[in-house]
Amino acid sequence: MQKKILILDFGSQTTQLIGRRLRELNTYCEIVPYNKLPESLDGIAGIILSGSPYSVYDPEAFRTELSALRGHLPLMGICYGAQSLVHQTGGKVEPCNSREYGRAHLDIKHAHDPLMEGVEQGGIVWMSHGDTITTLPDNFRIIASTEDVAAAAFRVDGEQTWGVQFHPEAFHSEQGMRILENFLNVTGIKGNWSPASFIESTVSQLKQTLGDEKVILALSGGVDSSVTAVLLHRAIGKNLTCIFVDHGLLRKNEFENVLKDYEHLGLNVIGVNAKEQFLSALKGVTDPEQKRKIIGKGFIDVFDAEAKKLKDIKWLGQGTIYPDVIESLSITGTVIKSHHNVGGLPERMNLKLVEPLRLLFKDEVRRVGLELGMQPHLIKRQPFPGPGLGIRIIGELTEDKIEILQNADDIYMSMLREWGLYDDVWQAGAILLPIKSVGVMGDERTYEYTVALRAVTSTDAMSADWAHLPYDFLAKVSNEIINKVRGINRVVYDISSKPPSTIEWE
Repeated sequence: MQKKILILDFGSQTTQLIGRRLRELNTYCEIVPYNKLPESLDGIAGIILSGSPYSVYDPEAFRTELSALRGHLPLMGICYGAQSLVHQTGGKVEPCNSREYGRAHLDIKHAHDPLMEGVEQGGIVWMSHGDTITTLPDNFRIIASTEDVAAAAFRVDGEQTWGVQFHPEAFHSEQGMRILENFLNVTGIKGNWSPASFIESTVSQLKQTLGDEKVILALSGGVDSSVTAVLLHRAIGKNLTCIFVDHGLLRKNEFENVLKDYEHLGLNVIGVNAKEQFLSALKGVTDPEQKRKIIGKGFIDVFDAEAKKLKDIKWLGQGTIYPDVIESLSITGTVIKSHHNVGGLPERMNLKLVEPLRLLFKDEVRRVGLELGMQPHLIKRQPFPGPGLGIRIIGELTEDKIEILQNADDIYMSMLREWGLYDDVWQAGAILLPIKSVGVMGDERTYEYTVALRAVTSTDAMSADWAHLPYDFLAKVSNEIINKVRGINRVVYDISSKPPSTIEWE
């Protein structure tokens, strides 16, 4: 059994970043809701308690009894997690006079403590809390302070239990990675995760789980489903059948291009033209969540129909990755947006679900793909949403709008490649807005659509900044689209970051 670090999620916006940081240190970890602690701690090398938007005194605060964990294995609380350790042991946590937010300099009190080993005196960490620890329990001792926070970090005597009131996972915490690395050193499992080890363990697990049973896989042409296909193919070979559906909302010529891309992989791929089925179901629909659900249901309908043509299919494979899971349902139960490849399958399909990438972030999926020997242009391909252009056309979908957007998007993506900007951008695409504006072409008045260009930089899609593309490039793309795409007379560029905006518009 592979050892792992368990991260208990108390609702912090940076919980996923803790996981990312541990993976950057080549250490396997999993994030689970605060109230979903496994009955057995077998296989768990250490536990990290995340931050939270709540105060420990808030009646709605997420609470877990920590006494059962302490002393059994290394434990570290971050911000709210640290305050919970103190609060549950009889210490005091009180509101700050002013919110402690931003950079702070560490004053190391015990340089030889395992958590502080090699941490720079005066090094920068990132604070973000409204409460602070004012009184520690008797057996807790301070190992680091800042100018404003006496108990910036503490250790429980006689235990491998620590707490820090700053966020070592934050990008601005210059000493954060060293502190996380020190905690991993205490657990003894640092460096147990790599693309090669993931492939070895995943293929072995897939062979054991699937045996001689057959799998039907939803291929989209993107990185996630492609890597999923190769992993499954390595595990079960000819027992995998891949289905690539043209729902009429793909990029220009994408159906043909994707099928050609898969030729070198040796996969059994069936292409299905289902344009009419999807567009008919979407006629008159304007609500984005409803569009996503209709498209998701359409995929399942197609898979169901194709599965019935095949014999003895038992499993449905999907390229679900961690951000899909996180965004689909938070620990509070609040849906941010539904994903067509997340959630329970209709019982009528009578298929079990296999998602070998479910706990990986996008950059990790790419690393696995390269390790598998896949062609770089497939691995470096930007993410494209499952609902396709259906959520990049704001409002009702029509064939005319789809063609307009396909042409505009094709110009945009082609020019990103021509200008050498494609690999610098996490995700880019064009969005057709449901408004028309007046323009002039030649001596004639026009009244046509506006297209918004979107490009973001990111590492995992959990947060993203708008890409600062050159003005000359944007001017050239705008001219090309307006001159060559009939139906568009205005181009704008989206300079919104995530959060508060999402990468997609719907």
